[in-house]
Amino acid sequence: MGKRRRVDQRRRTKPAVVGGVLAVVVGGAGAYALYGGGAAADDRTPTAAAGHAKAVGTGPLSAAEVTSAAQTFLTAWQQGRLPQAASATDDPQAATALLTGFVKDAHIEKATFTAGTPTGGKVPFSVKGTVSYGGVTKPLSYTSALTVVRRTGDGEPVVDWHAAVVHPDLRDGDTLVTGESGTPPVKALDRHGGEITAAEYPSLGTVLDGLREKYGEKAGGTAGVELRVVRGKDAKARKLSDKTLLELSKGTPGTVRTTLSPVYQAAAEQQVAKWSKASVVMVRPSTGEILAVANSGHGFNVGFQGMLAPGSTMKIITSSMLIEKGLGSADKQHPCPKTFTYGGWKFHNDDNFEIKGGTLKASFARSCNTAFISQAPKLGNSDLTRQAQQVFGLSMDNWAIGVPSFDGSVPVQSAAPMAASLIGQGGVRMNPLNMASVAATVKSGHFHQPYLVSPDVDHRTLATASRSLSASTVAQLREMMRFTASYGTAAQAMRGLGPDSGAKTGSAEVGGQEKPDGWFTAYRGDLAAAGVVQAGGHGGDTAGPIVASLLRMGG
Repeated sequence: MGKRRRVDQRRRTKPAVVGGVLAVVVGGAGAYALYGGGAAADDRTPTAAAGHAKAVGTGPLSAAEVTSAAQTFLTAWQQGRLPQAASATDDPQAATALLTGFVKDAHIEKATFTAGTPTGGKVPFSVKGTVSYGGVTKPLSYTSALTVVRRTGDGEPVVDWHAAVVHPDLRDGDTLVTGESGTPPVKALDRHGGEITAAEYPSLGTVLDGLREKYGEKAGGTAGVELRVVRGKDAKARKLSDKTLLELSKGTPGTVRTTLSPVYQAAAEQQVAKWSKASVVMVRPSTGEILAVANSGHGFNVGFQGMLAPGSTMKIITSSMLIEKGLGSADKQHPCPKTFTYGGWKFHNDDNFEIKGGTLKASFARSCNTAFISQAPKLGNSDLTRQAQQVFGLSMDNWAIGVPSFDGSVPVQSAAPMAASLIGQGGVRMNPLNMASVAATVKSGHFHQPYLVSPDVDHRTLATASRSLSASTVAQLREMMRFTASYGTAAQAMRGLGPDSGAKTGSAEVGGQEKPDGWFTAYRGDLAAAGVVQAGGHGGDTAGPIVASLLRMGG
């Protein structure tokens, strides 16, 4: 025990004051681990004598506790004392495995960790090191963050363990691996043959990862050596692709042509950049070709893989069902009371408005919730699910667009949740790709499964709908969407887009959010698009301008 203490003491350096903050240089590498009081874990002495129980820490963490716990973890990690670093977390087993893999599997050497200024329990830090494999060495640098919490049981401040602590692109269960990639890289091309890069189109990073995963071995390239995120079981279940973090030696890429339009893609990127959490997708109704997809976060592809309540944009599907069942007609009188109770829930309209003597078209244009909820007693639990599947090709988990995607979920529900699903709440989940497809189906009159890579490339089978709407139903839906774009909640965003256009707005309530998610889906000519601004508020004010700006480009 005494020998080990002497070794630890030799590693320490004397504290210094850096910018008014107490710091300690660790590992001889010149990186500072910051802490605001108290000693590092190795310097602590027992505060309770034998036979006396140590007090359990309670209450909010102090700044000193946060910075000290962070310093203990980062110092041990940098010095290669991985068991000690793992024990400074609330999940030592998982931490040990990933921290060990950081060195042995990812081949990251000489890593230094520099802590930033804590915010509450969160401590950002930067990482610098080198990746060495097969005689090739390249520098690596990135930023991450950790959060300090009280450990269950003894209240000790420890790092809340998640894989993202090691690297922000990791999900729990993922690993970092450096080696010869089993999947060759691909050179993605737009519809005109120009190269697509994440540097030019930041939103397409995840799309390029997906293209490589699906077509890398088929496109004729050869693999290189890379540091990659290898997805685990949970991430694969969410259809997340492996991700390249650093390329040590280049492979030879194969070529994959996509349907993306460089003009629309650039415009979509500019539009979503105005919001912190915005996504948009544009498709061509006559074919299903995807022309653009953009996400302001540049991480998870909400446009293709999001699972969000679509709010009142769902009323397009619901209206088609009501018209087919004879429960509504665009120009016939339809109830829109202030409230309607069903299944024990009392449903309201925005500001409790009502429309006396109005039509279904008027209720659709003003987005009257009770006009649709009031029909719930006349519907079966599976009616909306069947409508979404049979007519709009949704909720069957069979889209094959060329990269991972989610094709919507409209589960069979009963009582109040079934009623809520009629207005895009309850268990209904969609993303902008799904809702752009819904608008495209109304415009074309038939469902065309969206796709990013032509099925001619790999002869895959695209999803189909089992039936189409009648000409009368399609005409009424177009009339309702055109009326909404001209005189309803979409009028401001769609102003000047002409008679061959239609739209629907949506606001989806989300638990814990002060403002709802704002949705908007619309078409003009042979273009259709849908967008969402999370926690943005009314769709006509937020997602509406994003979508309308793309439709104004024509083409």
